[in-house]
Order: sequence, then C-alpha cells, then structure tokens
Amino acid sequence: MQIDVIGLGVEQPAQLTNNAVSALAGSDMIIGSPRQLELVSGYVGSTPKTLFDSLEHFSAQLKSQLEQGTEKIAVLASGDPLWFGIGRWLSQFAMREASINLVFHPNISSLQAACHRLGVAMDAVKTISVHGRPLNSLRSQLHPNQQVLLLTDQQSTPLAIATLLQEIGFKDAKLTVLERLGYSDERITQHHVTRLVNHPEVFDPLLVCLVETSGNHHQPVKWPTFPGFDDRLFSTDKGNGQGMITKREVRLQILSLLSPTAGDCIWDIGAGCGSVSVELAYWCAQANIIAIEQHPDRLYHLRQNLLQFGVERNLRVVAGTASDALTSPLAELPAPNKIFIGGSGGELESLLSSCWQRLAVDGYLLVSAVMEPTRYSAWRFCEAKQRSGTASFDTLQVNISRGESLAGQLCYRPALPVTLLRLQKLAPDTNEVSYG
Repeated sequence: MQIDVIGLGVEQPAQLTNNAVSALAGSDMIIGSPRQLELVSGYVGSTPKTLFDSLEHFSAQLKSQLEQGTEKIAVLASGDPLWFGIGRWLSQFAMREASINLVFHPNISSLQAACHRLGVAMDAVKTISVHGRPLNSLRSQLHPNQQVLLLTDQQSTPLAIATLLQEIGFKDAKLTVLERLGYSDERITQHHVTRLVNHPEVFDPLLVCLVETSGNHHQPVKWPTFPGFDDRLFSTDKGNGQGMITKREVRLQILSLLSPTAGDCIWDIGAGCGSVSVELAYWCAQANIIAIEQHPDRLYHLRQNLLQFGVERNLRVVAGTASDALTSPLAELPAPNKIFIGGSGGELESLLSSCWQRLAVDGYLLVSAVMEPTRYSAWRFCEAKQRSGTASFDTLQVNISRGESLAGQLCYRPALPVTLLRLQKLAPDTNEVSYG
C-alpha cells in the first residue's frame, strides 16, 4: 500500500504541486481533519474521505485498509509533514509494516510562514512544539536572549504562555501572535508579557507564537542557563538549599562522570529531593531518567522540583526502596545503561549486585559515599569487578570549603569529603542473569 502524505501549507485554498494533486486524484481514500478536507475540496471529487480524530483510531484505520488490500491512501498534513508533523509517526508506523510505501509532498509550514511574515531568519530562532505536549516543559527550554517559535494548541494559548513566562522570570519578554496565517482574516499582533497577563485578550486557536526573551539581559532571570543549579532553586525538606540534595559542587562532578546523552536510561537511586535527577533531565531531554526514593517528605519535594523545572516528560519518579523498585513486577523499570547510587538505605552490598546485573554492557555504575563503611563497601565491590576483568574502575574525592563569616571575618568551612566511585561494565559476569 502506498501512502501519500500531503502538506497543505498555509494558503487558503491549499496551493499544491502537480505531484500532490495527482496523488490526491489517484487515491482510494483521503484522511484529514475537517479543516484540511475543506482546503483540498477543489482538487478532489467523489473520493471517499475519512476524518482524523486520534492517532489510535488512525492506526486502526490504516491497519484495516492494509488488510482490505487498499492500494493508495492520501493523508493530509499541516505544512511540512516531517517538521513537527504527522510524518514522523507515519515513518515509525511504516517501519513496523513492511508493505507500506511512504511518499511525502512537503509544503511551507506555519513556522516558516511566521518567519517570513516577520522577516526573521529561521536559523536564528529556536523552534519548539507544545502541540499535544505539556506547556510546563517550556521551563526547561527557555533561556535569556532567545527568539523562540512555538507551535501551539488549544491549551497553550498566548495567555498561558505569557503567564508561564512571567512565573519563570521573563516578565519583560515580548510575544508576537500570528493568527490564521494564509487566511483572508490573518492577524499579527505583538504583546508585552506582563500587559497580556494583566489584560487578557481572545485569540483564534489557529496560531503560532514568537517569544523574544532578549529584553532580559540586564535583569537576572532566576532560571538556570548552565549546569550547576544554585542549591537554593530546589524545593527541599529543610529549605534554603539545605536538606537531602546533592550540593552543586559535587553534583557537577556527578553530571560530568555520567555524561548524559540522547537515548540514555539513567537510574538515580536514593534520589532525595531530586537535584541530580532534575539536572540530568533538564540538560538532556532525550534521556530517560528514573528517580527512586522512599522517604515521603523527600518524595514530595522531588515531585515539586520535577514540575518546577518542567522535566515531567523525561523524569519518572518511583516511590519505594531501591530493593522494592528492583524486584516489584509492577515497576517494570527499563534496563539502565547508567546508574547513580546516592543513597542505599543500608542495603548497599545487595543493591550493588542487583544493579550490576541490570546494567547494560559499556554502561556506568557511579556511587557517592560520605561515611567510611559506605566508601569501603563500594570500593571493595569495584575492586572485585576490576580484578575479574569485567569492569574498569576510577575514583575521586571531592573536598569543598565554603566561605563564611566568623566574628566579622571571612573563613572557609570545610564540608565532609565526598568520594565518587565509578565502574564501567566491560562484560557480563559468567554467572550473571540476563535481563533483556
């Protein structure tokens, strides 16, 4: 079966290439939203048309047509199907169904049209889609001195965007709203974030937004722009950056040793209030982070930090002890390629063995130790794995002294040294159970 994916652009009616018109004319079925079907009404006659309402229903439709032997289907898409469009989903669907041949007919997207309307170079802006995604995820993607194009939906209204910008600290940001691009009643307006929040307006749901945060470079924005968040940004069980979090200086070493990258699955065991998990998820949105914590108060602050920093898309919280999380059939945790153990609840030796079995070959197991018994247990495990030839081992100790005032004079008060021990798994043990 051939599926022609036809981008409709932003014109009304749709301006299509000859190849796209031929694909429509030769299709056995056309699938699209009511608005999309209306835009191509002048190109098609009596070809059966089906409304698109959800991906789940769409998948069932395609499978049904495939089973019936349908030869050609046209799928209508907004703008460029492979830029924040249905094209990616269809490509993944076609990979699972070998008998499907995809043909793409791209058109100008609403984001491209917005840039051309405003005279903004596309390579100078960051593009983000919050269409069908939590608006709160913008917290981890917006920084000072940026121009950001947002692809929106009915939940990510200009008012909601402006409110979020104000909460983050971008109260002087500008928001340009481009409504109904390509239609006769197209409208482009510019708004100051604070004014829009105080004086809400009604906008057409068919819109894109350009956010400009460049007006904030003279005013401090509380949101981080570089790894090593200020401890005071975190919600903790003792407040003011205290409590059960890994402090900034040590956290930076942990981030460096784990080096998160796209596709990673990283477990943070004994996550406390989540400073390590949050930074891992914040700086690497394509990594899957799992934070395991049992203490109720710390779990509460961990979840608060997850929301506050907008990392709910790739940070999952698992409540319970590490042993519970590793053995419970309900958890079904995906196998990690990197593990950080910041707390073990007195079960370090058994926890190290369990984690080592689940860890992928070439993956890293990193342990943080402050107390001498913990340091010794971790060192003994690491040494044994290195002697067996199944791992390579390196370690460092972080000693930090922070400046304080004592009797009106500056002094440096040393914190307890933190030992970090890292194993890289070179091969599975001969008696190791396999966890596919």
